[in-house]
Amino acid sequence: MSSQKSLFRRKTIAAILQNPPADHEGPSPGGLARHLTVRDLTALGIAAIIGAGIFSTIGKASLDGGPAVSLLFVFTAIACAFSALCYAQFAATIPVSGSAYTYAYASFGELAAWIIGWALIMEYAVGNIVVAISWSDYFTGLMEGIGLHIPLWLTMGTQTGHAGHEAVMALMQAGRPLSEASPAQIEGYTAWNQAPELFDGFRLVVDLPAFVITVLITALVYVGIKESKNASNLLVLLKLIVVFIVIAVGAFYVQPGNWTPFAPNGVTGVLKGVSAVFFAYIGFDAISTTAEECKNPQRDLPKAMMYALIICTVLYVIITLVLTGMVPYTKLGVGDPLSFVFAEVGLPQLSGLVAVSAVFAMASVLLVFQLGQPRIWLTMSRDGLLPKVFSKIHPRFHTPSFATIVTGFFVAVPALILNMDLVVDLTSIGTLFAFALVCGGILIIDPYGKSEARFKVPYINGKWLVGLILALGAFLIVRYNTASNQEFWLDASGQHGWLQTDALTGKVTGGFAHQIPTLVFFLFCIALTVLSFRKNLSLLPTLGLLINLYLMTELGISNWTLFFVWLLIGLAVYFGYGYQNSKLGQTAPAQAVL
Repeated sequence: MSSQKSLFRRKTIAAILQNPPADHEGPSPGGLARHLTVRDLTALGIAAIIGAGIFSTIGKASLDGGPAVSLLFVFTAIACAFSALCYAQFAATIPVSGSAYTYAYASFGELAAWIIGWALIMEYAVGNIVVAISWSDYFTGLMEGIGLHIPLWLTMGTQTGHAGHEAVMALMQAGRPLSEASPAQIEGYTAWNQAPELFDGFRLVVDLPAFVITVLITALVYVGIKESKNASNLLVLLKLIVVFIVIAVGAFYVQPGNWTPFAPNGVTGVLKGVSAVFFAYIGFDAISTTAEECKNPQRDLPKAMMYALIICTVLYVIITLVLTGMVPYTKLGVGDPLSFVFAEVGLPQLSGLVAVSAVFAMASVLLVFQLGQPRIWLTMSRDGLLPKVFSKIHPRFHTPSFATIVTGFFVAVPALILNMDLVVDLTSIGTLFAFALVCGGILIIDPYGKSEARFKVPYINGKWLVGLILALGAFLIVRYNTASNQEFWLDASGQHGWLQTDALTGKVTGGFAHQIPTLVFFLFCIALTVLSFRKNLSLLPTLGLLINLYLMTELGISNWTLFFVWLLIGLAVYFGYGYQNSKLGQTAPAQAVL
């Protein structure tokens, strides 16, 4: 077997199912405990999906897109539906831990599996850091509301405090007024000055609540899947009750005039919220990581994925319409939009209730993500791509003990010291990458819908339909997105140079490099149109692949650059350890499917 071929060696489905046996009742010797039913899985999906999206990022998305952002949730749900169908078929075919990593191993090969596994590490770890810090903000505000003051230097990361101190000091040294500093900078400066000094002017400024909640959630996940699912079910029930109360009460304060204009910033404004929306929808991957702990994964995983998608989409659309109907969309650019709107209409008690529920909502999201990450590491370790200690199962709790502790460390410590508010896009690009590979994987293992799995993606011949749908999409973009089209051609023709940045924020706003992902996407469209015509590919996985790739182009070159840097680090780890120790690489060539 040549070196090049060995990079793309694939595991057969039969080999994957050998450890552990599919549908084995109870824990296999040294294996994971099977406790999850379809209700528990659906709750886990809802726990992951309804969290930061409703209680935080939906406000910024509404500010950018206006009331029409509700359509973005519908569009995203359709995109997720294609991905969920593909996830469901894989889960029914390969009911083991590992999620998209395992699916990629069976379809694209080892190198692609490693890449997606590495991307999922970023998705879960970075996402959980964001959630932990957001939880800390809500918790600190809640404690202030009931009269319990937490010292400022214990409520923010070291990076935030130091940056605020340096910014204010620079203003003072330049003789400029403090009014030029932002509230966050003033807060950081104050925290830094109030904090006890450790050495040489370095202060103890840490986000203690974010650290503590991560440690507590990690301990719960370590103790067992049964305890974790009971906690998840309770938290989901509480926040669903609050969401229903918000909808029922908020409906009486809706003013239809606030829905006009419906899309004030056009398609471009609506799509600005795509990263926030997809950040909310990554619960599908989390559900599939628990396959080995399901009582009947081949039956229950597909059902749970679709139930969670339908429930959450309906709730997101209704909540968005209620929010934008209660107050003008221009006021919604806040971190706690649900709490804010009720304070605006004179219902401070309900505003406080929402703030309390947000604390539980964020905790449930943290729980699901902390549950998923160790199980991906467990599977990668079983394959030899990570050290054996990551696949160690606790003899009493039947959980991946070492991997769970490491996951807690990688989230708790950065949450303690870093400022990670601006990494939602980075998390979304990892999610979309996973979704795209899963859709593409179905086109490889079952392009014509002939699988014998209990669930499979319905086969619709895409020979003519893929090209027709892409042509219709192109027509609508040209017809209704004129301003953005002009900007695109100015960027693509080089008239804006290589990169164009905003003078105030330093963010990339245009230039040829900014459009590289879009240009590559056009090539994918042409290639898949030709392949669909020649090979009669299944329509739904093809559309899922194209939609996820398109949404990735909306995240900009800056996020792509960071994503590729992360992947390069991962490739260094793979060739330094995983490639040499891969169990598949150490078996006879006949056991690998090339």
